[in-house]
Amino acid sequence: MKNPRIRNSATLLALAAAAALPAGAIAAEGAAAKPAEVSIPFVDHRNIRDWQADRKEGIWIQDQRREWYYAKLLGPCIGLDWALSIGFISGGGSGQLDRFSSILVPDEGRCQITSLTRSDPPPPSLKKKKHKVTDEKGAKPD
Repeated sequence: MKNPRIRNSATLLALAAAAALPAGAIAAEGAAAKPAEVSIPFVDHRNIRDWQADRKEGIWIQDQRREWYYAKLLGPCIGLDWALSIGFISGGGSGQLDRFSSILVPDEGRCQITSLTRSDPPPPSLKKKKHKVTDEKGAKPD
């Protein structure tokens, strides 16, 4: 490497490779941290077993195989947290629930799903606390 032009090119190439390495590592970490998008097949054939609203922000969905998924919504979904029933509208008529699908809340409207990923079951809800029941033996006489 007696030619200075070749030596400068080799130095620049080594510096560019060293600078690109951390950026590639950061991009790989970001890709690994984001859960993979999934879909639930046969939604139009009663493949949804259970669901629980995450206030207005999202919804946990359980399929017939008892696997849980979390659907993040585009914005607040009015009425979802107190709805007794909801509908699932598959994206593109494919019959599967995915990030292009939406949820129909009766008397409120549609809520667009932006992300559907596998999830742990929902945390125990405060709404579903069991009420304390007092039996006759524990009751005091009047």
